[in-house]
Amino acid sequence: MMGFSGIRLILMLLFWGALIVGGVWLVKTVFASSPQNHSGNIVLKQPSPHEIIDQRYARGEINREEYEKIKADLM
Repeated sequence: MMGFSGIRLILMLLFWGALIVGGVWLVKTVFASSPQNHSGNIVLKQPSPHEIIDQRYARGEINREEYEKIKADLM
């Protein structure tokens, strides 16, 4: 009967250890999914030049001729 108490202690330690490791992993996974650079600042995705010119054309800031010229320059 004394042998079972040692096994229970080991199983309890394994259970709590796995629970703590799982919690740490979960927290790291949740916070690592946000886009951050190494200094901890959030990094916003900058639009590419092609996306900018498409948006300007869609808003009517430039006409088709200007759009085609700038697009050709970017290629």
